[in-house]
Amino acid sequence: MDILKKAREIPDAVHLEIGEPDLEPPPEVIERLNLAIAQKRFNYTPALGLWELRERIAKHYWDYYKVDVNPSRIVITTGTSSAFLVAYSMLMEVGDSVALADPSYPCYKNFAYLLGIKPVFVDVDESTNYQITPEHLWDKDIKAVHISSPSNPTGTLYTEENLRALCEYCREKDIYLISDEIYHGLVYERKERTVLEFWDRAIVINGFSKFFCMPGFRIGWMILPEELIRPAEIVMQNTYICAPTLSQYSALGAFDYEYLSKVRETFRKRRDVLYEGIKDIFLVFAKPEGAFYIWADIGRYSEDSYEFCMKVLKDAKVAITPGVDFGKNKTNRFVRFAYTRKEEELRLAVERLKEYLT
Repeated sequence: MDILKKAREIPDAVHLEIGEPDLEPPPEVIERLNLAIAQKRFNYTPALGLWELRERIAKHYWDYYKVDVNPSRIVITTGTSSAFLVAYSMLMEVGDSVALADPSYPCYKNFAYLLGIKPVFVDVDESTNYQITPEHLWDKDIKAVHISSPSNPTGTLYTEENLRALCEYCREKDIYLISDEIYHGLVYERKERTVLEFWDRAIVINGFSKFFCMPGFRIGWMILPEELIRPAEIVMQNTYICAPTLSQYSALGAFDYEYLSKVRETFRKRRDVLYEGIKDIFLVFAKPEGAFYIWADIGRYSEDSYEFCMKVLKDAKVAITPGVDFGKNKTNRFVRFAYTRKEEELRLAVERLKEYLT
């Protein structure tokens, strides 16, 4: 956030630090929003969300993954952030532990700290394509494992084999598996797999902020085993009542697969532009398979990713995120690029970086 704040003070900075899509949502989202306003849909919805939207998401799971999900198992949340808090508060008590990858999205550990839960960090690297595997977990006393695929910050995708293995491990150990699938849809060479294909008791969290290009709508969902629906409802009623009503009605128009395929292709092209531009000036151990991030090693230039990002912003006018934001596992040697800007801006950033670094 320090980088973002300073970058906003530089009028011609290229912003590659923000993990927020710059594309518009599917057109029907806006149509549904305007219709909901015209119909004065301003009241609370049920805490678990509009039944119509829960049904539509269930249809999405059949259309996209060929997975049959009962709409009653789908609960609508205020973005994925509230979903993580609800899940953690239901599944774990104060003092329990959750396994998290290092590096990973920094808010996971902060949600845990907020609830008095202990994050147990699993060092991951290119040897497992930045995935947690059962071999990482055998000696850890944990109540849950929390994964993300594709990952922020690495853009790597969990394999079918590893998802199966993790499901089997969690089933045998009687611990929970939470899968953050917010970047599903933004996968470029192979098909992403939802963990529900391998274990229907896994907990899936997803939302409309990334693939559906609706970050400010603050709308997400969670898929739960039947016995957790009522506990989730109680938590949700007492924390935020319900997800934003207008956003729920708007999200009914989000599943325009023809439009979304164009979103995916836009980000694929951007990935290729940025990856080809920086792979010779930084070490990139894992070409991103999804999301919109590149995790790059800056060791040939610096061992302090925060200081490096500050210098690059000041001298090259390119804003990138220091790796130390995502954990402690060699993250002082890494930075994260977000390809959430137009191709011409990405090329400009590459030109500036090459000029500055060489």
